[in-house]
Amino acid sequence: MKTYQTVMASLIAALALSACQGPHAEQAREDAASAANHAAAATREAADAAAQKTEAFADKAAAASQDMAERASHAADRAADATAAATADAAAATANAADKTADKAREVSNEAEQRADQH
Repeated sequence: MKTYQTVMASLIAALALSACQGPHAEQAREDAASAANHAAAATREAADAAAQKTEAFADKAAAASQDMAERASHAADRAADATAAATADAAAATANAADKTADKAREVSNEAEQRADQH
């Protein structure tokens, strides 16, 4: 914004000076042209600085995005490992419960068979 104001002030000064008549008109025109050239150079410098800042910001944003993608990938890997471990634990617990159920069923069956033999 400051650059814009400087450029506008320089252009207004250039127009005012170029409108001058008299013995100093040529010097005023040269001064106005010089001011316009300086204003254009300041505008180019401001645009270059803004472009550099924008590029730096874009680079930082890309790096942050890459970092977040890597973190998300690692988190997904850890979640997959935890799920696999939980599945294995659940399978072992289910097998253990099935074994206990089968043992209890054999025990009940044996008791029933012994009672049948007693009668």
